[in-house]
Amino acid sequence: MKQKHWRALQQAYMVLIFSFLYVPIAVMAVFSFNESKSRSVFTGFTLNWYKSLFTNSMILDALALSVAIALISALISTVVGTMAAVGISGMGRKPRLLINNLSYLPIVNPEIITGVSLMLLFVAYRGFAAWANAHMGADLVPQNIFGLPTLLIAHISFSVPYVIFNVSPKLRQLDVRMYEAALDLGCNPTQAFFKVVMPELMPAILSAFLICITYSIDDFIISYFTCGNLQTLPIAIYSMTRKKVSPEINALSTIIFLVILAIILFTNHMDSRKYRRDQQRG
Repeated sequence: MKQKHWRALQQAYMVLIFSFLYVPIAVMAVFSFNESKSRSVFTGFTLNWYKSLFTNSMILDALALSVAIALISALISTVVGTMAAVGISGMGRKPRLLINNLSYLPIVNPEIITGVSLMLLFVAYRGFAAWANAHMGADLVPQNIFGLPTLLIAHISFSVPYVIFNVSPKLRQLDVRMYEAALDLGCNPTQAFFKVVMPELMPAILSAFLICITYSIDDFIISYFTCGNLQTLPIAIYSMTRKKVSPEINALSTIIFLVILAIILFTNHMDSRKYRRDQQRG
């Protein structure tokens, strides 16, 4: 009897946790079809907010900028972070421990500190460039330094540690004898790395790439300090809160949620197929 009560309590706890996580998303999706702009009363079903979403140039421009920054920064961060993880794994124990701790600092560091520090770095560069322009005749920087380059650098800077954090454990799990066997069978170090090590790292690299995209699209604080006159999607939504958030944002958020859910389901399906194939091969 006690076991049944304990099991019922566990099930109720799980239902409570998942309800806390997903009921707000479900409410948002429902109100994206609400006929009125009310956020508390559902007055009728309509697709007008989805139609007007695709004619709202401000939201679409902000979304396009966020997606472009996310893809470019995620790609660069994944390459740089993977190279860094491989380099760190080849270090001695003490240097590796030191570099790992330094790499994880941006993850645990509050975003407000990262955003302000990056802003001050770019301002300091602008001051140095102005001095160089005046005293050396150089032309190092435009009048307004903040824009696409600073936004991209900022997103790369906070994404690289997440790649290192994902790839490093997979590197530690690798059997070094496989790499050595590839060298013994005639591969040079580069061939052995791409034919033996990279296939084993690929799930971790793909996971890191998706995490970088998610964090980049989601980021508000760091982008706010480094974007200049540009507007990413979170900044555009924040600017709307000064008046009233349009139901078009509910529609956009629902679409983004469904796209991410589809990517996750597809990735899990491919992993399951790969696992079953591996099991069948013995």
